[in-house]
Amino acid sequence: MTYLHVMSVDAPDRPRLRTQSPERIREELAAIDVRFERWSTTDPQPPGADSDAVKDAYRSEIDRISAQGGYRLVDVVRLHPDPSDPGWPDRAQKARSAFLEEHFHTEDEVRFFVEGSGCFYLHVGNLVYATVCTAGDLISVPERTVHWFDMGSRPRFTAIRFFQEEDGWVGEFLPDSIAGRFPSLDDLNAAVGAAA
Repeated sequence: MTYLHVMSVDAPDRPRLRTQSPERIREELAAIDVRFERWSTTDPQPPGADSDAVKDAYRSEIDRISAQGGYRLVDVVRLHPDPSDPGWPDRAQKARSAFLEEHFHTEDEVRFFVEGSGCFYLHVGNLVYATVCTAGDLISVPERTVHWFDMGSRPRFTAIRFFQEEDGWVGEFLPDSIAGRFPSLDDLNAAVGAAA
């Protein structure tokens, strides 16, 4: 389920706002220049579907977003548990830890979740906007917006990524990251489940 938790930098354990309303999420994020959209999802892509099949399923939306943002490159990233691979847990943890510290990019970070979930933590002023995206969510984080991303302890998602330049995904990491003071995606999911 898609949801937004807004927390103060000084009190990460006491959310100022919790909402699952897509309209409210869109409004809150628009106030900090972050684009949030909900797309209709197509039938789930089979595990063996290649990137072209995934992109073909969303071609009209991809073309629209690419034209609006000047994105020249589009790719698909997939992370799914593989119980037959004994090295999967280590690779998953390495992939997760690569984005758990505060950073920014020199171009927008645009992601559409085809399936699964992940959480973008957007640090703007004295607030952190923890935005859990699920299948059907598009988020566009403006260039130079400080953020981090948590894919959870058992990463499982397929996302379409948009870039203006080939090196657009490279992050500039901050030396004094506050990310470790905030609840993880697993913690947020547990809190939402407990509140339901």
